[in-house]
Amino acid sequence: MVSTFGSLATAYSGLTAARAGIDVTGQNIANAGTTGYTRQRLTQTSVSRAQTGFVLGTAALAGQGVSVDGIARLGSLTLDAGVRAATGSSSYADARATALSALETGLQEPGANGLATKLDDFWSSWGELATHPEDAGAATAVIAAASTVTSTLASGSRSLDTRWSTVHATAEAQVGQLNEAAGQVADLNGQIRAALAAGGAPNELVDQRDQLTEQIATLAGGTTRANTDGTVDVLIGGNAIVQGSGARSLALGGADRMADGTAVTLTWTSGNAGAVTLSGGSIGGNLSLLAPADPNGTGGAIAQASAAYDAVATKLATAVNAVHTTGTTASGATGQPFFAVTAGVPAAQGIRVVPTDASGIATRNAAGQLDDSFADALSQLGAAPGSPDSGWATFVAGVGTASRTATSESTLTGLALTNARTQQQSGAGVDLDEENVNLLNYQHAYQGAARVLTAVDEMLDTLINHVGLVGRS
Repeated sequence: MVSTFGSLATAYSGLTAARAGIDVTGQNIANAGTTGYTRQRLTQTSVSRAQTGFVLGTAALAGQGVSVDGIARLGSLTLDAGVRAATGSSSYADARATALSALETGLQEPGANGLATKLDDFWSSWGELATHPEDAGAATAVIAAASTVTSTLASGSRSLDTRWSTVHATAEAQVGQLNEAAGQVADLNGQIRAALAAGGAPNELVDQRDQLTEQIATLAGGTTRANTDGTVDVLIGGNAIVQGSGARSLALGGADRMADGTAVTLTWTSGNAGAVTLSGGSIGGNLSLLAPADPNGTGGAIAQASAAYDAVATKLATAVNAVHTTGTTASGATGQPFFAVTAGVPAAQGIRVVPTDASGIATRNAAGQLDDSFADALSQLGAAPGSPDSGWATFVAGVGTASRTATSESTLTGLALTNARTQQQSGAGVDLDEENVNLLNYQHAYQGAARVLTAVDEMLDTLINHVGLVGRS
């Protein structure tokens, strides 16, 4: 009788396990399209008779059914870490590639609206004036061409100020997102720890946490460290932004404008960990773009571009004035500069044309006679060694090279991220074909366990209700 009733428990455990398996499979199928979902599997073990205390002599007895131990989350810590690392690298490269591509496009080189074309037109106008030094119209054309050059320099420089401010605002918003994600991870850590302590399976909470840690990696290249209580620590620049159920925050410091000429820094708002150095994530990429200019040309891309505009403006004013001041204007003035640069502002924004009409251009010698040598010398400055044109051409070529390099790096890191995600999803993603097979297996297991339960029930009915009735009238 004890063994027969034990068979009821065995059959019931089979029903329970099969039903749990169907529920887990249904959960997987329902979330096949859910972003960040990691497939789950029922974990179960057979129950031996020794575990139940029924050890009767030397009889060969079957076990006592199946035990449902839990619901496993089929993620890989190694593959997840690989995705986070690849995400940080890809986001860093994408931020730089996007900014450098926009910078290259903004130069409009080569093209009719580029500075190189405007400089060519300016030198050509001097050549035309050298041919007709007496022509007031040719002199006026020089002033117009020069004004076009100065306005091109000024607008290009101002656009870089705007671009720098835009990237700074983007980085500031991203730091806010980083702090928010860190707070959510800390909160989920607390919920997961409590659920595990109560014997639960907080798989969906872990999925949410993994999505947030990947978001942190996207923003700042963060890494994670698993703890024995089910929580994870998240590290930024070697220091924890999340530790257990506690989170710290970061803020941008340093320069608020490109004109400040100082670095933009990322610092902790509490503690004494100091500045944070990021080698990955979109914040890291943006901070590299916001770095001040360097004399060696290795500073932030935006500030270096601004410095290139200023260098062209300074060279242009210096070279042209060196020749123009040796001549005499139609009004009889000598030593008059052609360009002036306003102090206290970037040279590219402060350069302006001094002459307002043909009488202010040096087209005569000291004796007051028309002399085409000044205009002719000025027309050849663009081809001279160390000219503003050559400096600008070198800068434009450098931006193009940097943009192509950044784009290539973005492509390569993107491919690495795609590969890492593919490997991750090969184990963690839901395969509907596999889940349908599992569903059929659990369905058949449920039906089989039900048949066993029915058979044992009939056996008990025979023992209880029919044994001993033979021969009774």
